[in-house]
Amino acid sequence: MYRHPSVKYASSTRSPNNPMFVRPLSAVGSAPAAAAVWRQWYWRNTSPFITTRNPFTSPRPFCPFPWTELPSTDHQRHLHLSAGLMRHPDSEPPVKRRRSLECERTGEDVQHSSKRTASRERRESVPPAWLHDVPDVLRPPRESSPSLVKSELKRQWEDLTESRVIRSDGPFDFSVMSYNILSQELLLSNPYLYKHCHPHVLGWRHRFSKIIQELEQHAADIMCLQEVQEDHYQKQIKPSLEHLGYHCEYKRRTGRKLDGCMVAFKKSRFALSSSQPVEFFRHGIPILDRDNVGLIVVLKPVGASQSEHKVCVVTTHLLYNPRRGDIKLAQLALLLAETNRIARQEDGTTCPILLCGDFNSVPASPLYTFITDSKLQYAGIPIGKVSGQEESPRGQRVLTSPLWPSSLGISHMCQYEGQAKDPDVKKPKKSLNKSSIEHVLKLTSVYSHYLKESGHQEITTCHSRTAITVDYIFYSPAQRDESGSMECSAAPQRGLQLLSRLALVSEAELKEVNGLPNQHHSSDHLPLVARFRLHS
Repeated sequence: MYRHPSVKYASSTRSPNNPMFVRPLSAVGSAPAAAAVWRQWYWRNTSPFITTRNPFTSPRPFCPFPWTELPSTDHQRHLHLSAGLMRHPDSEPPVKRRRSLECERTGEDVQHSSKRTASRERRESVPPAWLHDVPDVLRPPRESSPSLVKSELKRQWEDLTESRVIRSDGPFDFSVMSYNILSQELLLSNPYLYKHCHPHVLGWRHRFSKIIQELEQHAADIMCLQEVQEDHYQKQIKPSLEHLGYHCEYKRRTGRKLDGCMVAFKKSRFALSSSQPVEFFRHGIPILDRDNVGLIVVLKPVGASQSEHKVCVVTTHLLYNPRRGDIKLAQLALLLAETNRIARQEDGTTCPILLCGDFNSVPASPLYTFITDSKLQYAGIPIGKVSGQEESPRGQRVLTSPLWPSSLGISHMCQYEGQAKDPDVKKPKKSLNKSSIEHVLKLTSVYSHYLKESGHQEITTCHSRTAITVDYIFYSPAQRDESGSMECSAAPQRGLQLLSRLALVSEAELKEVNGLPNQHHSSDHLPLVARFRLHS
């Protein structure tokens, strides 16, 4: 505060409990005397507020009130005088009010400019606080925010049962979900993908409650989840699902990665027969030098009359890098070899398989075709074209034979060397000097990848950069003869009948709710849910 050298001022000592007095109460005396002093001070000092003052020759009068500038709806600025007490008992404390106003002013400008100074980048090397567990009361959703007033997605169940019913003894119906729930650590590491999101929906506290609500809403008998952060799994996700009656199996990614894959199933519907984690990293094999993993569990339905009533459930999250399709193919081949080994039963048949997860490949890509057609001629394909994510694969090297070294111990049929073969499958050669790879598992996709009514492409993931399909549920279809009955005697592989599925949505529908994540959907992926019937 400016003080004129020729002006004599009153004592600067003020009571910390009430800043309205320029002298301590002890110096004034009784309450009436204090009131008299205040009245004298008020009438003596109110005139400077309304008179013209020369800032260079006259000092600014003392004001015992803190000044707070509040925005006005009529584009004018008003001054609010706040004493030590609030005007209304229901009002917010001054500090919280200022913080809320700051949030409202910056709510539309959460997309930080990419042209930051070097010093600011150093200061912001730590993830911004608004992406952590910020209490929701400090980030209230504004009614004027377009990202929060949109309604949630409307997804309908599609009945896929045929008019004829497959004849079978003791059918067992169950539901399956595959869902990439978006690891919070990966969200914080890639903020550019979520520039369209209001910060309120990105905090883990908000996201966790919505994810659990969504899992509880669908209540699938089997859940395959990806990008499950280990600390969140141990402290929150696993206890919550166990409270709902689920048993959980988990596999974290290798190396320093913090997330992994998990399978949860209702203990009232299934019993665990075996569980096998799969690590894709292989020391000394360059094409398998990444930390992605898979998880395979074999489940037996509760109450099944025969021991061969089992289901092999597989979940994985393949490498994301669109330019390294060779690694994705090698990871998939290793996973299929492990699945083929575990799903093989004592009588030589293969139990029905559910292959779920985020494959980071689009429909009709070479990798997708390999899964559904059981064969792929890979030699000469640019590595950036394998997953279909790369728009311009020109100039990239092409796949050559062999795709992986013989030291891996996996044949071009995606089986371990020396493993017992199906009687109807020709014995593969040990040499990998071929231009194709195959597998013996008959798999098909639950979704058709095009919406039935509009014909638009189905979308499973959407953020600031893209909206595509990369998530799938593949299954072993039940084989039928012309009369509609299962060919159990001739089929080396028992199968599943798809009963219904939760329909996906188009890109236009996702834009109406401001993409993903949003207020109602807390991941950048949508959950895939389907219902099956298991036949004996």
